[in-house]
Amino acid sequence: MKFILRTIFLCAIIFSGQHIFAQQNDALPKGLTEVEKGLITDYQFTSTVQRTPAPSSPVRAAAEWEEVEYLVVTWENNYPNILRQIVAVGVQEAKVIIVTQNENSVNNYLENNGIDTANITYLNREWDSIWIRDYAGNTVYTDDVGERALVDWIYNRPRPNDNSIPSAHAELLDMPIYITDNSPNDLVNTGGNYMSDGLGNAFASDLILEENSAGNPYNVSVKSESQIDQIMEDYMGITNYIKMETLPYDAIHHIDMHMKLLDEETLLVSRYPEGVADGPQIEENIDYVLSNFNSPFGTPYKVKWIDAPPSTSGAYPDTNGYYRTYSNSIIINKSILVPTYRPEVDVAALAYYEELMPGYNVVGIDVDDPEETLIAAFGAIHCITHTIGVDEPLLIVHQPVANAAPSATVAIDASIKHISDVAQAKVYWREQGDTVYQEVDMSATGDNMWTADINMPSSNIDVEYYIWATANSGKSLARPLVAPAGYWRINVDVLATQEYAAANIAGPYPNPTTDEVRFNFTTQFSEMNVMITNILGQELFHNDFTNVEGELSLDLKAQWQGTLFVTFSGDFGNVTKKILKL
Repeated sequence: MKFILRTIFLCAIIFSGQHIFAQQNDALPKGLTEVEKGLITDYQFTSTVQRTPAPSSPVRAAAEWEEVEYLVVTWENNYPNILRQIVAVGVQEAKVIIVTQNENSVNNYLENNGIDTANITYLNREWDSIWIRDYAGNTVYTDDVGERALVDWIYNRPRPNDNSIPSAHAELLDMPIYITDNSPNDLVNTGGNYMSDGLGNAFASDLILEENSAGNPYNVSVKSESQIDQIMEDYMGITNYIKMETLPYDAIHHIDMHMKLLDEETLLVSRYPEGVADGPQIEENIDYVLSNFNSPFGTPYKVKWIDAPPSTSGAYPDTNGYYRTYSNSIIINKSILVPTYRPEVDVAALAYYEELMPGYNVVGIDVDDPEETLIAAFGAIHCITHTIGVDEPLLIVHQPVANAAPSATVAIDASIKHISDVAQAKVYWREQGDTVYQEVDMSATGDNMWTADINMPSSNIDVEYYIWATANSGKSLARPLVAPAGYWRINVDVLATQEYAAANIAGPYPNPTTDEVRFNFTTQFSEMNVMITNILGQELFHNDFTNVEGELSLDLKAQWQGTLFVTFSGDFGNVTKKILKL
């Protein structure tokens, strides 16, 4: 079913005969200026003319690590060196759209600095600020891999030109666009406070609730959390919208300043010294996520911590330091652009990115240079960039196999989709140290699922692998996107039986809980006894199960309160999990 294309015309607003937004003078910060704070209550954020209904068929919001066609930026003359470095990488990975009213000067500057501008399109539109992550549209697809469109929320700043840029992008590319611009769908939201895994899950801070609640300064209709969730599902295909407490020292409350999804199950999170700045709240938020939510594969999220750097004098945000972050990076196809600050702290951070994302081109860009202190304006690289996904994507979704025993046969399963259907898929694998990959054809098993078996070596030698597919249209793609230079690794080792069982029983979720808990079994257990006891060791429940695999839900009676223990017993021994029953 086709989208209904709506062309949205937004009017720029002039205040008291004088435009308050200076494109070539003082750069606007990511947050509100004092002048803007005084304008909010009288500013018209919602549309009084046009209505943009939600898509008429289900959509899927793209993830950042998917293939993209366009990098989009707004050219702010106060940050030419930073933008030049971003564009230099961007033109190697995608087409680049630059919003500017000074095409000739920008183009000359880039060419004089050795950048091939053939891949650049200049969009001659008025703009207000550099923070395009917050106001640009987000890519969605009908039926997972169908027609591409943009979704645009109401920007939470009185910056009318910025708010019109998504419509300009859609007009330029002849793309459908949907805008949450009219009650009851008049949703205020920003790109820096949104992170999607491409499979219907998304993360945000509670800012999304605050900005659409009673008494909001934007004069948008009051919405409950469930109403906000419904708008995100209708317009973005988000069915699991995870929200965390805002941070006390982050004035913007955008999660991209301290957290990033590297793939469907991996969170990269800023770490502070114990008790410093937002460290305690970040840790509490991550504990909340791990205790209540699974990755889309039904297993716990993997959390990778990366140290947030202080100032040269050791200052953090709670001691008047800037909100320095390494998580505010952007993935552009096979490259990752990471904000940097000074070599003594950057080297380890960039090396960690290379370890976590093997095969990617990891590029550091200084956002703390005295000539261009972008971080002083409360933002970094992710904040000033956005992307538009490719048309007709080839979507490969796979949960990497982490461990296997020597000589084991390992099934490699993946969901692979394309609008023209998938013609062929393969697994390429090799033992660590080899230079040549072996290939195994994958078989279609129905419902877009493909599978292949690969045999592990008889000794403790790790296996590296990737998945490749081609569509009937001729389009082909690998996952990871950087393969064969990048790959997944299977740790081949003999695990103790009980240790293996513990690693394959995920949960409980949610925890704490009021009524039930769920566990996820990532391998099959032929026989298992499940017993629940209280802190006194009294048995509350037991049952025997056979061929346990996938999700197991246990109902907890109302009278069971406090700390409970669930023990799984079988030929593997005993594995015990703790629950807090409220």
